[in-house]
Amino acid sequence: QVQLVESGGGLVQPGGSLRLSCAASGNIVSIGTMGWYRQAPGSQLELVTRITSSGNIYYADFVKGRFTISRDNAENTMALQMNSLKPEDTAVYLCNADVNDSGLYRNYWGQGTQVTVSS
Repeated sequence: QVQLVESGGGLVQPGGSLRLSCAASGNIVSIGTMGWYRQAPGSQLELVTRITSSGNIYYADFVKGRFTISRDNAENTMALQMNSLKPEDTAVYLCNADVNDSGLYRNYWGQGTQVTVSS
């Protein structure tokens, strides 16, 4: 079995920064695309950013220029540097990854970490 564990959430003032991390563990052969999603209260789950195993990156328009995704394939980790945070960035942020754990790729989710942007 594979687990994704996020860390780094918290309370930050508007304009501030946070860095989220996601660590994958378990029976991992390889990891394909990894990504961050978020869900605010009363809103649908939305894709924030994703990165392929070769480093191709997609950012949603609402975070372009403010957020930076990165990954360490050797350590099976992913990070999200969030700068210039806005109150509308408040949400639970979830790590997602396609993981080959037994010859097949399966999609896994972390439990989520709360990010609150407020003065």
